[in-house]
Amino acid sequence: MTAKIFIDGEAGTTGLQIRERLAGRTDLEVISIANDKRKDLDERARLLNAADIAILCLPDDAAKESVSLITNGTTRVIDASSAFRVHPDWAYGFAEMDKVQGATIAKARFVTNPGCYPQGVIASVRPLIEAGLLPSGYPITVNAISGYSGGGKQMIAEYEAAGEAAPHYMPYALTFAHKHMPEMTAYTKLANAPLFVPSVGDYAQGMVTCVPLQLGHLGVVPRGAELHAAIADHFAGIPDSFVEVAPFAEMAKSAELNPEIYNNTNTMKLHVFANDERAQAVLVAVYDNLGKGASGAAVQNLNLMLGVDPRTGLV
Repeated sequence: MTAKIFIDGEAGTTGLQIRERLAGRTDLEVISIANDKRKDLDERARLLNAADIAILCLPDDAAKESVSLITNGTTRVIDASSAFRVHPDWAYGFAEMDKVQGATIAKARFVTNPGCYPQGVIASVRPLIEAGLLPSGYPITVNAISGYSGGGKQMIAEYEAAGEAAPHYMPYALTFAHKHMPEMTAYTKLANAPLFVPSVGDYAQGMVTCVPLQLGHLGVVPRGAELHAAIADHFAGIPDSFVEVAPFAEMAKSAELNPEIYNNTNTMKLHVFANDERAQAVLVAVYDNLGKGASGAAVQNLNLMLGVDPRTGLV
């Protein structure tokens, strides 16, 4: 049976990338809205209710509107906005979060696609809290950088128009109230919100998240090898995982920390660097903000919901 997929907002950055990843598939049919009907509520409602799975690539309020337009009891939803990311009735769409999350997504009617930044932080920190190496009350700091495509069409246009004058590195969200904070806090299992400083780089796509750890004040100070083992053990037990863990090695720098290295893939690679004498470590995640951070994750979730190989259409 061919599944009908409707991408509500397919003209946006995430929607276009999802459409590219679905091109050529014979197990599904992508149904589209005519350009002149994109703001027609009746036509959107018709297509939403005709779809087996609707993928919403819209701002938060528009995503909520789309969900309200679904009047049947059968259309399943993947929402790429932040509208439902901590909603108890929505499955969080980071399949590698724990051993059962893929199965949870597979059977869910409503799936909320994760934000780009939180996935690297969750992947790095949650296994350490679950293993008891970090307390839930640990004061986490996150430094991260993303390509300008993470800001959508407006930021893409601004950077491309600026050319050589575009800022090479621009920290933002300096009121420390970024919209990804609620999910970052909830799904890492932290008791308190981290101090999160995201930045935009003068390149199109790709991202790095860094979580520095000052471990000396803990009652029992974990060594770098213990941190790495806990993270590696976590992901070794996840079926069909796109998350890889780099070998633990002492080094001053690594070419693998290039934020663009996994562009156009659904790969996320995790690294642990530590100085045991100083009781310091840093957890690093490298991935594509448009891939595993957005469109790739949406297709992975779609595959799980359809019951097909999670790697279908993904590299």
